[in-house]
Amino acid sequence: MASLSTVSDRTPELIERLVAVWERSVRATHEFLSEAEIAEIKPFVPQAVAGVETLVVAERDDEPVGFMGVQDGRLEMLFLGPEARGRGLGRQLLEHGISHLDVTELTVNEQNPQAVGFYEHLGFKTYRRTELDEEGRPYPLLYMRL
Repeated sequence: MASLSTVSDRTPELIERLVAVWERSVRATHEFLSEAEIAEIKPFVPQAVAGVETLVVAERDDEPVGFMGVQDGRLEMLFLGPEARGRGLGRQLLEHGISHLDVTELTVNEQNPQAVGFYEHLGFKTYRRTELDEEGRPYPLLYMRL
């Protein structure tokens, strides 16, 4: 198992390492995004990681392999490097969020069926769907609650 730690000191080095995890994760799971769209989104990731209320990082051998951000009981982000997928780490992060950070809601791209299935498997149910994402792009979002 990876070790989980809540991070308060979000150094530029850590944020850079987490952006690298984000990029590997997105390339492995967000097949609906073009290279140009990934490049367009990437500059906003450091700000999101630095600004989220609670940041939990999963490490193996002192290297970040996944992370989640939680704000007011809402899972704002959960990303795993492809090397960490399928090993229970997503479950470990989300269960930590539910039991320690009162996570009861999240939003997921409908076009990421593995993530949708993962959240459903852990008890989340869709209560709302939008045709567009928050930036107005044609990527439907599912809003889910426990």
